[in-house]
Amino acid sequence: MKEKTCCFTGHRIIPKGTLPGLLTELEQTLEYLIGRGVCYFCTGGALGFDTIAAEAVLRFRERAPQISLILVLPCREQTKNWSRADVDRYQAILQKADQVVYVSQHYSQDCMLLRNRSLVDRSSICVAYCIRSTGGSAYTLNYAQKQGLEIIRLNKSCIR
Repeated sequence: MKEKTCCFTGHRIIPKGTLPGLLTELEQTLEYLIGRGVCYFCTGGALGFDTIAAEAVLRFRERAPQISLILVLPCREQTKNWSRADVDRYQAILQKADQVVYVSQHYSQDCMLLRNRSLVDRSSICVAYCIRSTGGSAYTLNYAQKQGLEIIRLNKSCIR
């Protein structure tokens, strides 16, 4: 399964001007990966890139029913301080996911780190939207590189 699994990592905040191009790149990448036989796509359920990646996988699943969306979530309280609109969007994704994995039942200092490692550890490919060299997305990208995953970077300004 690992050889047919792709994880996503990316920032929570996406500059508005870059969103249309990022969505196009993401869709082209999904089409490419599905064509290569990748059928399991894992996201961490965070706001921003995780959300748009999950929604894109769900759109593709309508015409490629062999693919699955797997949510690898840090804890059950992930949405505790989110806006109502963000929680509603998250719940819609949660209901349509093929599998939901909670790394921890409750919030802890390391549940986000454990989630990020779990995403990488179950994958052979990492699609990354990472334009900063610090933070959780940069950590996850670096961890994926160290684990030998194939890296596909979105956005021309991604760190190299």
